[in-house]
Amino acid sequence: QVQLVESGGGLVQPGGSLRLSCAASGSISSITTMGWYRQAPGKQRELVATITYGGTTSYADSVKGRFTISRDNSRNTVVLQMNKLKPEDTAVYYCNSEKVLTRGLWKYDIWGQGTQVTVSS
Repeated sequence: QVQLVESGGGLVQPGGSLRLSCAASGSISSITTMGWYRQAPGKQRELVATITYGGTTSYADSVKGRFTISRDNSRNTVVLQMNKLKPEDTAVYYCNSEKVLTRGLWKYDIWGQGTQVTVSS
């Protein structure tokens, strides 16, 4: 069974930085696009950033220039480096894998349990 486990959330002051990590576990041969999403209270889940297996990245306009997504295909991990954090970045952040090849089968749309990020003075 494939699982995604996030870590690195917490409380930070405006202007500060946090680094979120996500590790995929299980019998994994390959993972296509990985990404980070977030959901603030009372709002829908939204895309933050994605990265393809080849390293092509995409960002929401609200985080461009502040957040950086990266991945290590050999370790099945993805990292979100968040700088210049703002109160409006406060949300639960979720890791996602678009497709995972495990034991010869593709598994789709796998989510982590989420990690809380709070930006407040």
